[in-house]
Amino acid sequence: MNRLNFEDTIFILNMRIRLLRDTLRLNSPPELFLDKTMDDLDFLDGILDTFTRDLVENENSNQFAAELVDYITDTEWQFSQLLNEFSANSGPLSANVFPQVQEKITVLSVNSNIRRSLVDKSDILAETAQTEPGVSSAEFIGLLGN
Repeated sequence: MNRLNFEDTIFILNMRIRLLRDTLRLNSPPELFLDKTMDDLDFLDGILDTFTRDLVENENSNQFAAELVDYITDTEWQFSQLLNEFSANSGPLSANVFPQVQEKITVLSVNSNIRRSLVDKSDILAETAQTEPGVSSAEFIGLLGN
């Protein structure tokens, strides 16, 4: 996947996460939105799984992979926060009202943790840290004004 398609896809995923967050905040009728919301969570989980697998499998292929880590980890964090909101939500789509929602959230949370662990254990973060420009101690002191 080229950089432009990847960035567009990440943007779309983040928009869908925001949409689901907004859905939780509204008083949406579960009979209309519960199944679609659960499908959307599965969709997001699947795309994040594909991106993470591709990233980890191709970690040494080019600099592009190292640049993607921030995008994927940020989107994964947003997804994780969405899952936490589902668990804590007391609205009409809450895990308190629908036990199957809590079961799904638990499975998706485990998947998210596995993906984050894969990225953490890969060499990508080390490569990214090496390529990130740093501030020397002299520059830091200069920025602080002695």
